[in-house]
Amino acid sequence: MTTDRSGEAEDPWQRRWTWDQRFPPRWVLVGYTGTPQFPGEDALALCADIDGLFVDLPPRHRERFTLLGCEPDGTLASALNDMAPATARPGRVPLGDLWLSAKPDDPAARRGWIGEQLLDLVVLDHRPSQASPALFDIDLEGLGDVYDRTDGVDRPGGITGFVLSDPNDAPLGVCADLTGVFREPTEPPIPHVTLVGCRPEPPLLTAIAAAHQTTKAGLRRRRVSAEVGAVAADGSAVPLVDGIVSGTLLSSVPSRLDTGLIDVTIAIDAREPRPAGTRGILDVWFTGRPTERNLWAHYDRTLRDVWAGVALGHHRREAPDRQPGTVFHLDGRFVTDIEGFYCAIGEAINGPGGYFGRSLGALDDCLSGKWGAETPFRLVWHNSPVARHHLVTGQDHFRHGPSTTLDTLLELLTAHHVDVELR
Repeated sequence: MTTDRSGEAEDPWQRRWTWDQRFPPRWVLVGYTGTPQFPGEDALALCADIDGLFVDLPPRHRERFTLLGCEPDGTLASALNDMAPATARPGRVPLGDLWLSAKPDDPAARRGWIGEQLLDLVVLDHRPSQASPALFDIDLEGLGDVYDRTDGVDRPGGITGFVLSDPNDAPLGVCADLTGVFREPTEPPIPHVTLVGCRPEPPLLTAIAAAHQTTKAGLRRRRVSAEVGAVAADGSAVPLVDGIVSGTLLSSVPSRLDTGLIDVTIAIDAREPRPAGTRGILDVWFTGRPTERNLWAHYDRTLRDVWAGVALGHHRREAPDRQPGTVFHLDGRFVTDIEGFYCAIGEAINGPGGYFGRSLGALDDCLSGKWGAETPFRLVWHNSPVARHHLVTGQDHFRHGPSTTLDTLLELLTAHHVDVELR
């Protein structure tokens, strides 16, 4: 049976979970079933595995956009001038990121539409517009700024034209319309998730009981919305960053793993799975916090980012900050990308498996205190030439934006009164 060893804890994340099977539970689902007016956070199930939650997908395909009836300005106009003559096209001139917004007096702006962003663009081609020979139709290639590849992008109602600008609000022109940006949500790349070796709690049992109901009320009862937590050897549970199981329960069958357990299949809502390597990273924390530094060093950028996310999930903010004036040592041997820097500074401040940011905004927040170090402090950055070589100006095609350079990091650290010694 499922056991809460802490007895009275109402918060599922504060409990110590165990069961009487021959293997430990590895995952807990916390959320709600049905469609309650005021959703709570209840334990829905313990399970041994979750098929379909951890899958490596191919990279997103770059998309094609066309600005119609465009009057270019700024770097967009310069990009058209830099393109090869018409006889030598296609051009592929880098443009970077671009913001689309409504004109200030447009109904869409008055209704609060904040716009859309296109990332990592190159200009492919341009030609006189059919609307007016003084304007251009401009073909671009890049990515829409969406949470994942399944997201739709709604077209604002009553839009009469688009204002173009770069991320620093520098004007890039205006256009009458565009194609390729607005679209319906796509189907999930992995349509089903199966809770393997599952011990359901009462809320999930209610959804299972409605598995064969096809009425609207029955479909509502079958809804499952849960955050996934990793269960450690001591029974504690930590939420998995971006680990969500949300959808409609389809079926449950006796589990192949052991008697008394079931396998529950859920048709999930559109979203991407977590990287397959997430499992191995969580295994490192299964018996406790890592005691060895640089276990993340052999990972690629995707899994280094996952490592920092897992470190965030395991961070305990109740621990006091180290005193101002403390000297921290950053091992820079493996800072070959910005994700490596975040892993390295996390361990410099908070020890093996430590967290101290995984983006510039998060780093800025950590430097403000309550994350392990109180400024001013001194940071001795060993093997800093590695970062000087890799963290350089350019376009970061992994993060789909301008690269974060070593100088940018040094400016942020200095602004927070961190004395950085590069070695």
